[in-house]
Amino acid sequence: MKHFLLDTNVIIDLLIDRKPFSLIAAKLFDYSAKGKIKLYITAVSYNNTYYIIKKLTSHKDTIRILKDLEAITETIDTSKDAIKNALDSEFKDFEDAIQYFSAKANKKIDAIVTRNVSDFKLSKISVLTPDEAVGIVASTIS
Repeated sequence: MKHFLLDTNVIIDLLIDRKPFSLIAAKLFDYSAKGKIKLYITAVSYNNTYYIIKKLTSHKDTIRILKDLEAITETIDTSKDAIKNALDSEFKDFEDAIQYFSAKANKKIDAIVTRNVSDFKLSKISVLTPDEAVGIVASTIS
């Protein structure tokens, strides 16, 4: 079974139905629901996701959505070490650096799934687009 860390953009694609990206994000979540893959998100993704979703709905509905998300994924802690490493890194995007160093601390993660692969060019963990991740999963279950 593959273990994928989802970048915040993939989570938001699904939750706000950002087409055409939401279609492939939904496939990842479907594979997870069927036990074909395990999906992880970092603790920092919750604030970023809350911020975007809250613009579209109420606080109460946003919290319900985040609770549903938490129930179907595993949350990776964002540690002090991850923050320190992100601050000292050469990543151009600080949030992506936090995502990366949080994922790196979890030895189960096979790949980071993001639509912004170029933001993770310094990653020593495999980085896949959502299409690539779905392709890998599809090829193992065919």
